[in-house]
Amino acid sequence: MDKMPIYHEKQRLQFCLLHALNNLFQAENSFTRADLDGIAAKLSLEDPYEESNKWNPLSVIFKPHNNSITGNYDINVLIAALEARGKRVVWHDRRNGASLTDLDVSNEVLMGIVLNIPVRRLAGIWRSRHWVALRKVEGVWYNLDSDLSSPLPFNDTEKLKDFLDGMIANGSEVFLVFHEQ
Repeated sequence: MDKMPIYHEKQRLQFCLLHALNNLFQAENSFTRADLDGIAAKLSLEDPYEESNKWNPLSVIFKPHNNSITGNYDINVLIAALEARGKRVVWHDRRNGASLTDLDVSNEVLMGIVLNIPVRRLAGIWRSRHWVALRKVEGVWYNLDSDLSSPLPFNDTEKLKDFLDGMIANGSEVFLVFHEQ
């Protein structure tokens, strides 16, 4: 029996959320830029704080939930996109570390993990955040970071938990993505 190839999108501009979602769903164009832009626009229209919806010259590019040129989508877009596909997102309580998380649960329950990692570029002058998907494929967990040249397998669940604990210690946020039951 042949192993299933692992789908892995590479980073382009600040579309890391788009790449993370497609890597999580293991398919090209599970989500498109138009899909995420539409979600971000809908979230902006439904924003109860009208002040954030007032037009100014920069609002053409810098929108409340994304940047219209480079992407750079926020957590609200992630949650809305996943909920629209019947997924439930649980923000991991960082005080507990990864050791209390059952990562050996079936793929039919836990779809995967999404990380939001703080990054510094240009000698620390530019600070931003980067979205990364982790997914179990045929019993093996993979780091599907779009900045990596290829998926990075974890030898076992303990290595994954060590990785997650390191990410949490460095300021990353961890989101568990469950299939709705």
